[in-house]
Amino acid sequence: MKALLSLSLACTLQAVTFTDATAAAGITFTHNAGKTGKKWMPETMGAGCAWIDFDNDGWPDIFFVNGKDWSPRGRRTPPALYRNNRNGTFTNVTPGSGLDVELYGIGVSAADYDGDGKLDLYVTALEGDRLFHNLGGGKFADVTATSGIVNASFGTSSAWFDYDRDGRLDLFVANYVSWKREKDLWCSMDGSTKSYCTPESYPGTSSKLFHNLGGGKFADVTAKAGLGESKSKSLGVAVLDYNADGWPDLFVANDTQPNKLYRNDKNGHFTEEGVAAGIAFGEDGVARGAMGVDAADYDRTGRPHLAVGNFSNQMLGLYHNEGKGLFVDEAPRSNLGRSTLLTLTFGLFYFDFDLDGWLDLFLANGHIDEEINRVQKKVQYAQVPLLFRNAGQGRFENTNAFTQALVARGAAYADYDRDGDLDILVTANGGPARLYRNDGGNQNQWLSVRAPIGTVITIGKQTQVVTSGSSYCSQSDLVRVFGLGKENTANVDILWPNGKRKQLPGVKAGQFLVLPQE
Repeated sequence: MKALLSLSLACTLQAVTFTDATAAAGITFTHNAGKTGKKWMPETMGAGCAWIDFDNDGWPDIFFVNGKDWSPRGRRTPPALYRNNRNGTFTNVTPGSGLDVELYGIGVSAADYDGDGKLDLYVTALEGDRLFHNLGGGKFADVTATSGIVNASFGTSSAWFDYDRDGRLDLFVANYVSWKREKDLWCSMDGSTKSYCTPESYPGTSSKLFHNLGGGKFADVTAKAGLGESKSKSLGVAVLDYNADGWPDLFVANDTQPNKLYRNDKNGHFTEEGVAAGIAFGEDGVARGAMGVDAADYDRTGRPHLAVGNFSNQMLGLYHNEGKGLFVDEAPRSNLGRSTLLTLTFGLFYFDFDLDGWLDLFLANGHIDEEINRVQKKVQYAQVPLLFRNAGQGRFENTNAFTQALVARGAAYADYDRDGDLDILVTANGGPARLYRNDGGNQNQWLSVRAPIGTVITIGKQTQVVTSGSSYCSQSDLVRVFGLGKENTANVDILWPNGKRKQLPGVKAGQFLVLPQE
């Protein structure tokens, strides 16, 4: 096991320890929410992060989204790109990269949208989203103006996926509410002092779908695709094939509006089935304050299930895919529900932290208002992240692995030190980011697989899909890591996005496989 920084910086779980490696890794990023005391809604929402191997050296790098001061004469706080030095440390390489721009950023997703072998970046921002094309050599170009992408609708999370299976990655952008500084409303928790307004105060706005036309061009096909829902207030998006027909569907997490489940009709159109599927509302029939989301097969049934972070006093949503288009929320009758009742969960994801072959669940928590404890004594502003170990048979156990309270927002995972186990990156609203190194998770065997977005990878009864987006305004590494327990070899089945299949029998554990589409 690697040396621990100190007992005060370590979060221990039996043989696995999550060590706060932020300082040792050279990461000094602090998010700027632009707070001035005016309590403007966007100040509570940012910001996300992404693991992106932008230089194709096989080691995941980091991109942090940043906000800015509202005054044009304020501090200069651009986003940050950190290159992985392949020795446990990172170097800030933002200056001169083309990403050194000021914007009130919220979220990010990464994909090779033009098929040139390099990962590009899409950043959602209050004043207008940006598409950055990876030129190579650590350089990016802002190609938004020529791409045909136009979105200045309080974009939050986004995801790349090939919805029409034409071989080109398309883009879905979740948009939140219609908010302008000059139309900011006065809200209060106690009736006398201003607080941040909840989304009920503002009208919703439609999310958008951009079809990749090739040649760096995109077309807005939102209305044509049946996704033009103007009442939605969307914060999270997950790509999943929930009905196992081979076509990617969409789950969209909405804040105080019904969640949406869009079935891909295989003809460029989607049909919304959230109510029929049982994921639109909480068990009381009321729309909850949904934030981040992830989809994965946590119980080895071969079906993707959903985890949805909700507002405090609402608990997590754990929607089990029963098949035939129906989901059942297992959280209310589980330890998972009880443990998340008072938290406000933004970023979250499934991952196998101990490599035992069962996907666990990480939640990044934090409230939106500094004064919440004055009016709700059991709810805190800064909240401790939660890590739930998958105990099998649909049970998740709270590990109590973390003790440091954060005002967390984005969360993403990657094996940044390439030791086989997965590490955690968390951003904080108006505060410093945190990098938690997984020490000891690799006592079990593992296999790392890098494949194109949309690839379905099956090892035994484990199935993982390479997807963009998920969590909250963030993106984990596109590499998929499988825990093999004590097994020394694995039979790997690859289903490419183009429908072709490849089988790799008897693959030795402890490898980093790179599998370009055939």
